[in-house]
Amino acid sequence: MGQVSEIKDKLRADLTTAMKARDQVRSGTLRMVLSAITNAEVAGKQAVVLDDDAVLGVLTSEAKKRREAATAFDEGGRAEMADKERAELAVITEYLPEQLDSDQVATLVTETIADLGVADDGMKAMGRVMGALQPKVRGRADGGAVAAEVRRQLGQ
Repeated sequence: MGQVSEIKDKLRADLTTAMKARDQVRSGTLRMVLSAITNAEVAGKQAVVLDDDAVLGVLTSEAKKRREAATAFDEGGRAEMADKERAELAVITEYLPEQLDSDQVATLVTETIADLGVADDGMKAMGRVMGALQPKVRGRADGGAVAAEVRRQLGQ
């Protein structure tokens, strides 16, 4: 965790560009993301510098918050607030790796279950499968969707 994050450097550089361009949505979103990264760095007993994997974790979490807020605003009839959340989500998504579609997630789950040899273990293998999958899907797929696919395949 001691190395400097290239993603964080890119976020800072893009923030400067957005401020110069007077792009308020982009600069505001990047400020919030950089603030979340800083908060994560000082959250423990001692300050750390996040590496790219940890920064991706923060970005994924921020993206999830925007997705959930947009849904909540839609359900509450607040379209303008939902649009704002989606605009922020679009900015954050640019810094995340390409997302896996449901077929790719299903294939990864199938391969992981086969690699671990737990196809006959049923739901008690859920933790092992998810543990093996996490490094493969971090930042590239929603954890809830991955867990649902693992449940579906183990429950057969």
